[in-house]
Amino acid sequence: MTTHTDINEKESPMNASLVKLSNIKKVFYTDDVETHALNEINLEIKKGEFLSITGPSGCGKSTLLSLLGLLDTSTGGKYELAGHDAVELNRDERARIRNKEIGFVFQAFNLISDMSVAENVELPLTYRSDLSKADRKKMVDDALEKVDMLHRANHFPSQLSGGQQQRVAVARAISGKPSLILADEPTGNLDSKNAQSVMSLLDDLHEQGATICMVTHDPKSAARAQRTIEVFDGKIVADRSTDKAPAIAV
Repeated sequence: MTTHTDINEKESPMNASLVKLSNIKKVFYTDDVETHALNEINLEIKKGEFLSITGPSGCGKSTLLSLLGLLDTSTGGKYELAGHDAVELNRDERARIRNKEIGFVFQAFNLISDMSVAENVELPLTYRSDLSKADRKKMVDDALEKVDMLHRANHFPSQLSGGQQQRVAVARAISGKPSLILADEPTGNLDSKNAQSVMSLLDDLHEQGATICMVTHDPKSAARAQRTIEVFDGKIVADRSTDKAPAIAV
């Protein structure tokens, strides 16, 4: 049974591998056409690392994020996530591990309009049989407090600004104490002020020990990460680290 550590706690060695992709390929088949979306992807993400993925539209970024999030399966290669061999998992196992190990932040927020802020944050937790109602309530409150939205727990998405909705989306992503946070263009629908606010929130979560992998077109957002990989034509063509870590050759 996998145990989970709060993002405030750093009990796991920060140099331990959380994600490891080896020779990952993804081919889409339509009629007689083969589209090679990913080709020989090799990538390792350490616990506590903040990684950004950049590249032009259609280069394979979203496909890579879908594979990392267990939303899709690869055509070839090996994917290890938090000690699980993701390639060998069946659909139910993938759903269970995805719910426990991964938190998602989407560009479009994806909040349910007729559910309150608290209900939106609690929703992923309702699929976990290991949590009581009291457990879920505490986890929701803790997550909303981390993003400074606890005072809006009973409001509805339509009563919030775009930046506040994204903060709620981040709370939903972290409420289950996942091993990995995947953010897909988290500032894409925000103005510069709210984008700065959300990136500062991700910075704070990273400082508390969260492992974050973010797809972004925004150079300013990408620069906030410890490390940036660039994808082009389904391949990793660059892997750059900040002064927080040594450069990695590709």
